[in-house]
Amino acid sequence: MHADFQPCAYIMASARHGTFYTGVTSHLIQRICQHRDGSFDGFTDRYGVKTLVWFELAATMHAAITREKQIKNWQRQWKIALIEAANPDWRDLAEELGLAAAGHVTPPSLSSSSRT
Repeated sequence: MHADFQPCAYIMASARHGTFYTGVTSHLIQRICQHRDGSFDGFTDRYGVKTLVWFELAATMHAAITREKQIKNWQRQWKIALIEAANPDWRDLAEELGLAAAGHVTPPSLSSSSRT
């Protein structure tokens, strides 16, 4: 990924099958940091959407914006299928970009306190 300008569409999640945020940016690493440090008041801060679960690089900002709009119009199950096709374990893909993980997105069945 080009350090200064690389258009992409992305999906952040609060948890596996949790709240999703679909966005577009020209600098993904910077945008992830903004989501995580609360630079943006509003949706992502309110719902704790801090884990990068999917992204797609684009040749132009126009192409990235078009893809973002397409995904935002999708049904939730289609978004889940998109994520799971590329990232079945719901890893924090920010690690692949050199950032610390926001925390592994744990499936709800594994995060309950009733584990034996």
